[in-house]
Amino acid sequence: MIPLLKVEGLSKSFGGVHALKDGQFELAAGSVHALCGGNGAGKSTFLSILMGIHRRDGGRIWRNGELVEFSSPAEALASGIAIIEQELSPVPFMTVAENIYLGREPSRRFGGVDFRVMNRAAQKLLDDLEFDIRAEQTMASLSVAKMQLVEIAKALSHDAEVIFMDEPTSAIGEREAQHLFEAIERLRAQGRGIVYVSHRLSEIFQIADSYTVFRDGAYVGSGRLADVDRPALIGMIVGRELGEEYIKTNAPTDHVGLEVEGLESPGKIADISFKVHKGEIFGIYGLMGSGRTEIFECLFGLDAPSAGRILLDGVPVSFRKPADAMAEGVALVTEDRKKTGLNLTDSVRGNIGLASLPEMSPSFVMRRSEEVAASRAMIERFGIKAARDTMPVSGLSGGNQQKVVLGKWFLREPRVLLLDEPTRGVDVGAKREIYRIICDYAAAGGTVVMISSEIDEVLGMSDRVMVMRGGRSAGILDRAEASAQSLVHLST
Repeated sequence: MIPLLKVEGLSKSFGGVHALKDGQFELAAGSVHALCGGNGAGKSTFLSILMGIHRRDGGRIWRNGELVEFSSPAEALASGIAIIEQELSPVPFMTVAENIYLGREPSRRFGGVDFRVMNRAAQKLLDDLEFDIRAEQTMASLSVAKMQLVEIAKALSHDAEVIFMDEPTSAIGEREAQHLFEAIERLRAQGRGIVYVSHRLSEIFQIADSYTVFRDGAYVGSGRLADVDRPALIGMIVGRELGEEYIKTNAPTDHVGLEVEGLESPGKIADISFKVHKGEIFGIYGLMGSGRTEIFECLFGLDAPSAGRILLDGVPVSFRKPADAMAEGVALVTEDRKKTGLNLTDSVRGNIGLASLPEMSPSFVMRRSEEVAASRAMIERFGIKAARDTMPVSGLSGGNQQKVVLGKWFLREPRVLLLDEPTRGVDVGAKREIYRIICDYAAAGGTVVMISSEIDEVLGMSDRVMVMRGGRSAGILDRAEASAQSLVHLST
């Protein structure tokens, strides 16, 4: 059978640096093919060439058995290839339907947009995908998760035969992800081909039937997922055996580092109570909108609770703004490093010193020697791979960017570390390094509270887990009693 898409010997260099060499790939009709690799493996370059964004230096591409070369995304779309990108690009004050059909709106007989036809077509598409979204809603009124679902619907509205999905679940929860997987199954049954890119190996093994691995810009291998297990696939991705994915080196002590009593914020969370011991990693799990992040907003002074108490080392504290929380030794790693964790226009050095500016520039003049020393110390401590600390942080891989965020906060030597999705968009090798950093911090007596949408991560890292549902705690489980089934049961 002729494949929907076939690639041989694809190569691309930027400024003499090989971004991709010997790229090979084959996509069969009615299949979900996982494109695997760490950050910097060449996946993005590969997809950019296939979508006509970059011109290849070498190699050949076949579409339904015919040699092709796309010079623009419009040409790729015309050939039946669509992409769902990781970075969202909605027009916020237009409706869902207008976003889906932007640039190709149906028109009335005598001119003008036929909104009735457009809204009806958009709603049918959303309903077929079982996405709980109305076509007339504005994009600005949607959560990030639902915006991602609209992007998925937009790509599918082109009736593409080949669909690239680049980290489609990175900003959505378990429930929305299941809707997506069901939609993928329907597309597979229709004979379409899905190229699925994700750092979440559990997803890959759940929905994909075949895989291709890139590493360091080169093709490593491909095959059926039924013929490979998780450790072997990880070994191909990182180039070595990783051993145990979650390495626990910490042990909770008897001393309570953080205590929350009856915390409430109207319309967000209610009656939240828990204790976290020094040396403990306390996990919080729940579906999107369950109130997970809202707890951190109260703990970091981003939201003023209407009731309840927060105690650090047994002493009541009150945070009216983040500076108050920082002064008491609380650090917050937010869920979106690009929007709220980093200044992408600044250097690696500038970002590492970002949370410590008052200490390093007490007279409004930066102590350069102190800034340089701090930057180098964090780069060495966390193994941040950067050509120089003056390079833009935007030029780093996702894993190294996340280490910069951690370095920014560790420079302040916090006593409580709040982590919201600490490994989102990070490859398996970098994930393991971040897990080590977290465990080492807890083992040294730090107090850790970690939110994660990944059940495996919550179970692997947490000493106890609080499950959130509808803005309330649905229960707190010890490590021994926590399981995938119990987390899902309590969260739904």
